[in-house]
Amino acid sequence: MTTETSGSGDVARSLELLWGTAERPSRGPKPGLTLDRIVSTAIEIADAEGLAAVSMRRLSTELGTGTMSLYRYIPGKAELLDLMLDRVSDFGPWEPGPEKIGWRQGVEEIARGYLLLYRAHPWLLRVNQSRTVLGPSTVRAMETALTLLQDMGLSDPEMISVIITTHSFVTGIARMETEAAEVAEATGQSTEEFWESQGPFLEQAMTSGDYPLTAGLSAEAFGSEFDHFEFGLETLLDGLEARVR
Repeated sequence: MTTETSGSGDVARSLELLWGTAERPSRGPKPGLTLDRIVSTAIEIADAEGLAAVSMRRLSTELGTGTMSLYRYIPGKAELLDLMLDRVSDFGPWEPGPEKIGWRQGVEEIARGYLLLYRAHPWLLRVNQSRTVLGPSTVRAMETALTLLQDMGLSDPEMISVIITTHSFVTGIARMETEAAEVAEATGQSTEEFWESQGPFLEQAMTSGDYPLTAGLSAEAFGSEFDHFEFGLETLLDGLEARVR
């Protein structure tokens, strides 16, 4: 479930701030305050407490300045969110090394990079990014991804679809992980305890004969030991390889 939407504020102003074309505010009563520091602090709050905890008032408290001072740097939370999203979109770990790698390893790097991104910043899963404001980090990330995929020999729309497909797969895995952790924290009940509480009812349903395939599943079918990310990634890569051939 999303709680915020990118590009919902003054997009022109967000782009000016992202690309450094905005007029810098004159020095105020807090010389140490900068746009970079504001964005970094907002990300720290979101990482620790969720996106809902980020507000101009909360930022002013963390930064030790008046709320009105922040508005000299950034119009509001909508534009701040655009800057936060671009900041964490920097694909530093994905930068190709001196040796050229094949597209299959490239897709793997992209997938693992997305997973690391969502694990580090789970609040990203709450943002509707269907209208992404394209800042320098976001564009650089796209350039890196295209570099990793350029040897696939696919058309431009197909390469974009590879990125979308990979991202969608990883988002599903990351959302499953994040929501499982959130519900355990919110309820104080572990995943194991939750399923154990349903044991008597499930046992009755499984022995009724109405669900033979489900009842026939092994004990390991829903075990935490199975790595759904690795299995899904390998399957995705095999499917893409068939398409490339």
